[in-house]
Amino acid sequence: MQALRRWRVLLVLKPSDVYPPRAVQELEGPLSCPPSSPDLSRVVNPRILHYLDDRCRVHKETVNFCQDILQRRSLEWQPVIRNDLSRPIRGVDIVVTVGGDGTLLRASHFLDGDIPVLGVNSDPTQSKEVENFNNEFDARRSTGYLCAATAENFEQVLDEVLNGHCVPSSLSRISMSLNNHLLPTFALNDVLIAHPCPASVSRFSFRIMSRVEVASSLGHCRSSGLRVCTATGSTAAMASAGGFPMPISSADLQYMVREPIFPKDRGSMHGLIKAGETMQAMWYSKEGAIYVDGSHVVFPIQHGDALGISSEAPALRVYLPPNLSL
Repeated sequence: MQALRRWRVLLVLKPSDVYPPRAVQELEGPLSCPPSSPDLSRVVNPRILHYLDDRCRVHKETVNFCQDILQRRSLEWQPVIRNDLSRPIRGVDIVVTVGGDGTLLRASHFLDGDIPVLGVNSDPTQSKEVENFNNEFDARRSTGYLCAATAENFEQVLDEVLNGHCVPSSLSRISMSLNNHLLPTFALNDVLIAHPCPASVSRFSFRIMSRVEVASSLGHCRSSGLRVCTATGSTAAMASAGGFPMPISSADLQYMVREPIFPKDRGSMHGLIKAGETMQAMWYSKEGAIYVDGSHVVFPIQHGDALGISSEAPALRVYLPPNLSL
């Protein structure tokens, strides 16, 4: 037990008020649908509100359970809401995130390659619930693709970690530069470079460069933007857009131009940035943004800006679920 006290834990928590309580009430004003549309209920479905309230309840119970386990292990631990993270995480032996993949991704932006992270899915999907509500609303809960634990097995997984019976996997991340200045955040899943308005055209050019030569010709694009993902993120938005899943151990990056307008060579709109290569891009639209692992981390860009994208970033050490472990 003495050895366990040396472990210092930072507990990163998803906020518990994601779905604030809401009373069932009449919808105000006329329905915004054409007269020919089917008649819609003017009363909020109470089952939806109950479902959302239950998600908050389950998350809170999982947070309390995890805190109780850490307390009983006599570990040195400190909780922090993920939105309150603002500086690099230092001085701990492990980060435990309680929420879903979004909470783990948020914590990853403040971690270098030294401190491992263990994700706990606080609100996993319940198959029977999805089946019961399928004709009423989407009852899927948190995916937790990267989370190695839930409330059901957190105690067991934590003990395996503390006793050295499982080791973290090293996952590649994306490094980005803006006008030759390294951005402070590394992406674990993907980056999206696009105009802030989804209805606007993104204009840019790009080429792939190796350390010694140009690896591709310069491509000129008018499209909905550019997405680049890691192997970890290749099963997320990239796969939905028609990309391919990559071995999670791969250090390559996959890129895809989103909805290109009349490309001369459609094959060049989708490919790989190999380890050791860099994508160099030039932005031509008046406005733009780099979205890192979703919408919470954003870097604005403007016409004439030069971007560099590669996998030259410190790998993140993550305790993965058994089906993903390297």
